Amino acid sequence: METQRPPTTSVPARPRPARGGHQDLFFSASSAAGLPDLVRGEGIHVWDRAGRRYVDVAAGAFLATLGHGNARVLAALAEQGRTLSFACTRNARHDANLALAEKLSGLAGPGFERVHLCSSGSEAVETAIQLCRQRAVALGEPERSIVISLEPSYHGSTFATMAYTGDARTHAVYGPMLPPFELIPAPLTYRSPSPAAASDASIAALRDVLERVGAARVLAVLIEPIGGQASGANVPAPAFARELRRICSASGILLVFDEVVTAFRTGRLLAAHRDPAALPDVAVLAKGIGAGYAPLGAVLASARLVDDLADRSGFDLAHSSNAAPLSCAVGAAVLDEVVGRDLMGNAVRTGAILRAGLERIAARSPIVSDVRGDGMLLATELVRDKESALPFGPEVDPALVVRRHAADHGLLLYARRMNSGRFGDWILVTPPLVIDEGEAEELIDRLEEAIADAARELLG
Repeated sequence: METQRPPTTSVPARPRPARGGHQDLFFSASSAAGLPDLVRGEGIHVWDRAGRRYVDVAAGAFLATLGHGNARVLAALAEQGRTLSFACTRNARHDANLALAEKLSGLAGPGFERVHLCSSGSEAVETAIQLCRQRAVALGEPERSIVISLEPSYHGSTFATMAYTGDARTHAVYGPMLPPFELIPAPLTYRSPSPAAASDASIAALRDVLERVGAARVLAVLIEPIGGQASGANVPAPAFARELRRICSASGILLVFDEVVTAFRTGRLLAAHRDPAALPDVAVLAKGIGAGYAPLGAVLASARLVDDLADRSGFDLAHSSNAAPLSCAVGAAVLDEVVGRDLMGNAVRTGAILRAGLERIAARSPIVSDVRGDGMLLATELVRDKESALPFGPEVDPALVVRRHAADHGLLLYARRMNSGRFGDWILVTPPLVIDEGEAEELIDRLEEAIADAARELLG
């Protein structure tokens, strides 16, 4: 949910057609104001109707892994359409499903041999929790129904995933309609004495929740191994995931990693692979594996877990477009491109150039303080005062102001304020993984100019 545009900016009236219109007609007038009308894209760039070129800094919404117009993916999509355009998993199998599952599980490695495909990140997160619930019931543990997640966090926009999303504004609207959940503080490293202290505080809160509600009633702990938009690419201390793993294993609770945003961007398929000692039971992917060419999400779990459940009760959940042939063909082609062009390696190499550029901006800008993230999942914290780390108040959304100025400098940013800025404000830098060194430097130069313009507006 987006906040109102700050009073420092006038909101121009927007025309409303008698019928039809763009999807942003449903958005608040403030958040939709000034959105460019895009007509084409190529690589990391998009063009609006007036012919203006933008660098797609956010890869759409963190998903355009390959940028625009990838010939290999488009060819695979067309070939699959000519061969078999649709099959329902309830009554048939098809080769595209098999090919994608084998490639994805092969890249994911031990512990992730089984792949359940769906259409989006929200659907994948909800499917993962449903898988956990079906397993609990099959094991004779129907009392397990509570999901514990972090505040702040983001997990989707269905009713279930909104419950697990740590956003107070979302809960204020939908709270009475949400399933059982518990929130613990996310291990936010900025404004904390240390990453270790932040981790310790979160783990202590988890133990308090388990004692209060009873560990036997907890179904799963759901986290983003590295934060996305909700926490500005927050990277917890390694001890956090390790202690979560230990507690969950000791209590019969499943550990679920939401890797919808992180997949590929840290130089690995999964950010979980940073620490083999803290692997989750279930991992969720979306966004990057479809790369914007088709709706696609995936739930990865071990053969041991899935096969045991299939022998007991089965997990028969299916939506019409689960493992749709066209989406599977796209996913397989995306993986071929990511591996064949070493784009995970590029996320590390060019991500280091982007990070160095953001740190230069932070050294010179009065409103940019912390730079954080991993690989090509990066963010900068926006503050009113750097010395005290004072955040902006609820009356102004600084990321939205930066977004507007960025558009004037040919950059397309994603800015969505959560929790009314209670945990801070940031902008994410998550371009397509095909970005090269020269394009990265161009992005940084333009972003520094945009942030300088925004600082003059925000600080008066």
